[in-house]
Amino acid sequence: MSQFLNSVKTFLKSEDGPTSVEYCVMMAFIFLVCFAAIGELGTTTHELYTDTLTEIQK
Repeated sequence: MSQFLNSVKTFLKSEDGPTSVEYCVMMAFIFLVCFAAIGELGTTTHELYTDTLTEIQK
């Protein structure tokens, strides 16, 4: 257990810790943008199919 704690301390003291956090925040932002884009695309596609179905049924 002591070796694990020493590894964690070394990781946090080095430049790798803050860099990892920055990458995690950047990746989270990218995921949010992707989810928003996919949601908007789904809504647009649904509206397109609904309009097409309405025109076919007339």
